[in-house]
Amino acid sequence: MGRRRVKKEEKPKYYHISDVSRMYNLHPQTLRLYEREGLLKPSRSQGNTRLYTDEDLKQLELILTLVRDLGVNLAGVEVILNLRRKIERIEAEVNELLEFIKKEFFEGREEEFERRRQSLVPVSSASLIKVEKSEGS
Repeated sequence: MGRRRVKKEEKPKYYHISDVSRMYNLHPQTLRLYEREGLLKPSRSQGNTRLYTDEDLKQLELILTLVRDLGVNLAGVEVILNLRRKIERIEAEVNELLEFIKKEFFEGREEEFERRRQSLVPVSSASLIKVEKSEGS
């Protein structure tokens, strides 16, 4: 029997505040401000050093786009980020509902629904004409 290779999950990369500030041309105090405002939540090492993940960097890029490119203030950034989180939760709930509906109503009946879908004949509205009845008919 051959041994299956199990893919190891990649360890998340961590970046120190000095690296992040250099990468994004930001003062470290700006990153601390974003953290105080609740816009970023970096991990902490045992020595209480801020450690930024790739996910944190994506969040930072969004914040910088809003602030630098669109001129949104920090209060607006907070509102936008909260709305994005709510939208993501709603999308997840809708997907859950759709999966439930698919399972409850369509599972095991795929062939029937496929036959019905294929049995319909599409008619374009251009080929339809109105026929007027004459009074003598």
